[in-house]
Amino acid sequence: MLAALAWLGYRAPQIDLLVPGDPPMSERSREPFTVALVQEAPVFLNLEATLDRADALIAETAANGAAVVVFPETWLPGYPVWIDSAPKAAIWNHPGAKALYRILAANSVTIGDPSFRRLQSAAASAGVTVVIGVHERRGATLYNTIIIYGADGERYTIHRKLVPTYTERLIWGQGDGSTLTALDTEHGVIGSLVCWEHWMPLARAAMHAQGEVLHVAQWPWVHELHQVCSRHYAFEGQCFVAASGCLLTRGQMLEGFDSVARGETEARELLASIPGDDDTALLRGGSTLIAPDISFVTEPALDGPEVVYATVDPGRIEEGHMVLDTDGHYARPDVFRLEVDTSARCTVNGLEGPALAPGSGEEPDADRLE
Repeated sequence: MLAALAWLGYRAPQIDLLVPGDPPMSERSREPFTVALVQEAPVFLNLEATLDRADALIAETAANGAAVVVFPETWLPGYPVWIDSAPKAAIWNHPGAKALYRILAANSVTIGDPSFRRLQSAAASAGVTVVIGVHERRGATLYNTIIIYGADGERYTIHRKLVPTYTERLIWGQGDGSTLTALDTEHGVIGSLVCWEHWMPLARAAMHAQGEVLHVAQWPWVHELHQVCSRHYAFEGQCFVAASGCLLTRGQMLEGFDSVARGETEARELLASIPGDDDTALLRGGSTLIAPDISFVTEPALDGPEVVYATVDPGRIEEGHMVLDTDGHYARPDVFRLEVDTSARCTVNGLEGPALAPGSGEEPDADRLE
């Protein structure tokens, strides 16, 4: 079974499973800590150049006192804006759309590959927890994935978006319950969901049960509706929410593409068909930290590149639990119960496949597989 999972590209996150009701290791620390929400554009579709940018930003924010550094949805190497904005992006067999998918796949991360390990090393070198959205390649399918790296450089967890939204299904596959997890850190439990997963009530319940101190809500950008949703999550879960939004102009999109894919005429033409000029904002940021009482710790930062620094005070969570704990005194398990299937889903089981996981470039590590 382990060989079959490895062949299919599955590598289990190295985590301590959080069991509802068990005291997390982070009970030792209830001190306030600083979160940095990075709102800088990636080098669009250029994996290596965006990794360079991530390295610099992780080091910079750590030097400025951040304990947790948050990047937006699929920041590595950029949210696929053409699926929403290019008029012909969804036309069957469109050569530009197929070329863009190929370029994106070539610039995606595989769990355990050199790009993955580079981010892991950056987190360890800076001594910070890093939460970052990536395009993940698993086998021959891409996923909208969040990776949370522990500051020790060893522990991490991943979350694959359960349901790609609308046109996103042109790009990503569906995640499963094996990655509906959080990471227990020295500052508290940190969990995450992607975009419209925040309108999945059962997914929210599963995350609330893990006792998050900080929840990362990743969005393409955080407009008013996404603010409302993030604030609702903060109150329902009685946790802090880092609502993280991307920043990208039409000019940055084309410049990034040209840095990695010159000569790809049909792909560039599809991107260039997006209306506007170089200064047209395709993604407007809006990153903010929200307190458990739904107040903004920092006002949403719209349109400008910046790093938003804010303080998480776990004491405010304890106060809020006096009136609301949806996994405790404000729950009715005798009336309602949620069962979560946390098994990894594979199409083929029991095969002895090739020695190498597809695209991983490394031997499967049985100790990292469930």
